[in-house]
Amino acid sequence: MAAQEKILKIPLRVSMTLLLLAMLAQMFDWPHASKMLLLCFSVVGILYAIRFWKKREKKFIAYVKVTLVTFWSINGISSILGFQHAVFFQTIIGITFLIWFIMEGTAYFLDEDRKSKNSLSQILWNIAMVIGTLAIIMGSLLNMLNWQFSLPLLAFGILTVAIYILKDVFIVTKMEKEDRNNEEFQL
Repeated sequence: MAAQEKILKIPLRVSMTLLLLAMLAQMFDWPHASKMLLLCFSVVGILYAIRFWKKREKKFIAYVKVTLVTFWSINGISSILGFQHAVFFQTIIGITFLIWFIMEGTAYFLDEDRKSKNSLSQILWNIAMVIGTLAIIMGSLLNMLNWQFSLPLLAFGILTVAIYILKDVFIVTKMEKEDRNNEEFQL
């Protein structure tokens, strides 16, 4: 399968990073965080819809992804605006996430031959992503228990994941030639 350049990859990554930073601002009750969240959710939803629309070959997984991103964006916007019926959106998000994870989730880290080919730097970046994700999960859980250091842990996790998302925007030289992990895996 030939590598295809993904449409709007960099704007989507930047908007996702800004969304994470807006969530961080919301946690710390910074002014205008809700407006920034509303804008970022809208931009992510619109950019992904455009990306889906311009995609030449649309397989089932592409429909699952656009449904996931659309409902996730709508859920974010509706929760900021205080609308009801969040359970409906969250149910659709959960179902589409499970379908995506079953069809593509773990295959994202494999190449065509289903063999992992990651360099040391890619492995370290992936470890940073896992640490950031675990910090977000632990920070969220410990925040519910009113632990004193839960917000710094949560902030560390969000910043780590934001840096991970942006890494490809700034480090594009060597990895583009070697890295085929960002391709969509088709079953």
